[in-house]
Amino acid sequence: MGTRQTPLPLDGLAFRGGGLVRPECVLAHRSGLLFASDWQGLGGVSVVRPDGSCARITAADPPRPMRPNGIALEPGGTFLLADLGTEEGGVWRLHPDGGVEPVVTEAEGRSLPPTNYVHIDGDGRVWITVSTSMRPRDRAYRRDVADGFVVLAGPGGARIVAEGLGYTNECQVDPAGAFLYVNETFARRLSRFPILAGGRLGDREMVATFGPGTFPDGLVFDAEGGVWITSIVSNRVIRIGPGGRQTIVLEDADPAHLAWVEEAYQGPGMGRPHLDRVAGRRLRNISSLAFGGPDLTTAFLGCLAGDGIASFTSDVPGAAPPHWSAPLDALLRTLASAPSAPAATNEEPT
Repeated sequence: MGTRQTPLPLDGLAFRGGGLVRPECVLAHRSGLLFASDWQGLGGVSVVRPDGSCARITAADPPRPMRPNGIALEPGGTFLLADLGTEEGGVWRLHPDGGVEPVVTEAEGRSLPPTNYVHIDGDGRVWITVSTSMRPRDRAYRRDVADGFVVLAGPGGARIVAEGLGYTNECQVDPAGAFLYVNETFARRLSRFPILAGGRLGDREMVATFGPGTFPDGLVFDAEGGVWITSIVSNRVIRIGPGGRQTIVLEDADPAHLAWVEEAYQGPGMGRPHLDRVAGRRLRNISSLAFGGPDLTTAFLGCLAGDGIASFTSDVPGAAPPHWSAPLDALLRTLASAPSAPAATNEEPT
């Protein structure tokens, strides 16, 4: 990956959009549009245009307020939402007009609790992660809790294909379609599973483990076979090369804050305050990454506590995600008549 030996300077960051509400998951499309999960009102998806102006697709008359964590883009411009509700979860479809319908709310007769992430792979399969079944969820912010699981949904229904994971977060099928990669946030590791016939998964393989200050959340692949990880709390972006070498590409953290979090994590006394307090100077608890731009060398960062999307230029292009060239006919028609918030491209996050 180029010749970079030190993390990028923070003054090289750009910001797009404004007024977003918990844009935890960000997706990029070849049209130049960005999509982010949105917790405003009844919940939905924020759309950020290349000029920085924003539109919202808000759930209309859902059975409960939607709290989308991960989102996935479908052909035509509908979205799948992983609902991180307080008691119930599952995956729901959001239409451009705001209509909402359930897609997966149980697996093998088991109702899905608050649901973390949803991914559509290149074969159209839907992979879903649940971080924990514990209540409240911060009881699982520990090394010795491993009740996360992965669900595969298809025409025959939904089934659990992996379990016993340490706070399952984002998952992605690699560009070759051979492995499902999964971040285990509070086990501090990136794992992968061979994908077998019928979508069954083979035994877990360890890809990388992480040390103090790194809590892997988002993951994405680049065109050279590298895996990029975003870490909550420390605002780190880490690239894991094909040979396993880890390089910190970006970091925005206060050492005293990280020490406080680490003490609690080892405690065990980690809870919501350790995630909710923002330690970065410019970043606000980054949680996902999407490569975009004309040549896929712009890295866009989703976050838990900011209201815009940060970006930087990468030395290596990303691998095009499965939705990169998806047709957006219905969505574009809706956006053409949707009101826009003013463009916001300030260099300082708000």
